[in-house]
Amino acid sequence: MEGIKREVGFTGTLEQYFDKIRTDPQFKYPNDEAGRAQYLADATGVISYVMAQAPKYFWKLPKAGLEVRAVEKWREGTAATAFYNQPSADGSRPGIFYVNLIDMNQTQKVQVAAIAAHEGAPGHHFQIARQQEMTGVPKFRRFSLYGAYTEGWGLYSERLANEMGVYKDPYSRFGMLSLQVWRAIRLVLDTGIHSKKWTREQAIAYFKANSSVSDTDIAREVDRYFNWPGQATSYMIGQLKIAELRKRAQDQLGAKFDIRDFHEAVLSQGSLPLDILEEQVNRYIAAKKAG
Repeated sequence: MEGIKREVGFTGTLEQYFDKIRTDPQFKYPNDEAGRAQYLADATGVISYVMAQAPKYFWKLPKAGLEVRAVEKWREGTAATAFYNQPSADGSRPGIFYVNLIDMNQTQKVQVAAIAAHEGAPGHHFQIARQQEMTGVPKFRRFSLYGAYTEGWGLYSERLANEMGVYKDPYSRFGMLSLQVWRAIRLVLDTGIHSKKWTREQAIAYFKANSSVSDTDIAREVDRYFNWPGQATSYMIGQLKIAELRKRAQDQLGAKFDIRDFHEAVLSQGSLPLDILEEQVNRYIAAKKAG
C-alpha cells in the first residue's frame, strides 16, 4: 500500500490516503441508476476478462454460467455488501454474483475488480459451482461448505486475479490490498470482541484507523462479528493455508510445478477441512515427483 501511495504521488500518511479513498469523488460512482448500471457493467467486464484468461490457470471450469446482479430493492437494507448465490442443482439457474448498490456514495470503485474476483471468478463460482457438478459422491460432498476452505479460496482468488492481470491500474491494486487488510482486521476484531471484550465503539475505531472501508460497511461488518463468532477469521486462515500449500508445491516441484495442476488439486474434491486439503495437496506433490 505504501508503494502504491508513492506511485500515485500521494505525500500524506497511509491513514490520510485511506480517508482520500473513502471520500474523494473520483473513487465514487454517481448515486443514481446510471452509476449502478456502470458498476454492474464494470464488474461484468472483470468476469469476462477472467473467463478469457482462465484456461491458462485452470484445467477445468464449472459448466454453470455466472451473472452479475444488483441486490433486489426489497432486501437492500439488510443484505451484505456483496455475495455469491450458487447455481441450482439442476442447472436451470446460473451462479449469481450479487452486489448491494443501495448507496453508491458508500461503494468504492477501487474495490470493484477484487470483489468481482472473490465473489465471482475465479473465486466462489469456480469453487462452489464446480463442487455441485461433482459426480459419484454423496450429496453432502456436493453441497456442504467448510468456511475456511471456501472463504480462503475466495480471498486467495483476489491475489490470483493480480497474477491474471485483472487490476489495470494502481488504484484497483490498492483496492485489492484494502480488501486483504479488511480480512486481516477481522482476526484482530473477532479476538478483541470475543476474548478481550472490546466494545462496538472500540471495534469501529480500530477498523476505521486501519482501512479505507466506508463507514456503512464498517458498522455492518462489526455487527456481523459480534453476532457470528469465529466466522470472520476463516477468510485469512484459509488463504494463508492455500498460499502455504502453493509455496510448498512450487518449492518441491520446481520446473514440474504447473499452476493448473495445483488449482486442480485444490478444487477437484470440493470443499474440504484444511487438514484434508493439505493431505490432498501433498498427494499431488508426491504424484508429480514420481511422474
